[in-house]
Amino acid sequence: MNNELLPVYRDYLACLNERRWDDLGRFVAEDVVYNRKPIGLSGYRAMLEADVAVTPDLEFVPEILLADDRVVSCRLFFRCTPQQALLGIEPTGRRVSFPEHVFYAFADRRIVEVWSVIDKETIREQLSEEL
Repeated sequence: MNNELLPVYRDYLACLNERRWDDLGRFVAEDVVYNRKPIGLSGYRAMLEADVAVTPDLEFVPEILLADDRVVSCRLFFRCTPQQALLGIEPTGRRVSFPEHVFYAFADRRIVEVWSVIDKETIREQLSEEL
């Protein structure tokens, strides 16, 4: 098994965590597809910037990380405090914790397709709980 994509993916996460949006094209293809929808690099960047606007303390932390020569699979775990409405729920000042299970297809060491599942119900439950 060839794990040459693991350092590329870790560098991609560092790019996200450091908010180096202008470097995103080093890791993401111009015609990237997200959950079967062609959104392109600009749409992908806008999505990430919007996520960070809602939760400025968002950090991309890999819990489980596997790769072969073409695909990276990761369970990301997030702990953050929404500052704006998240999933239609107003912020409460409470931190939330949730996983994302994501697969990335790579070509020429750049992400060309992303399949992402976020546990939105866990977020909704945490934000809706009575204090």
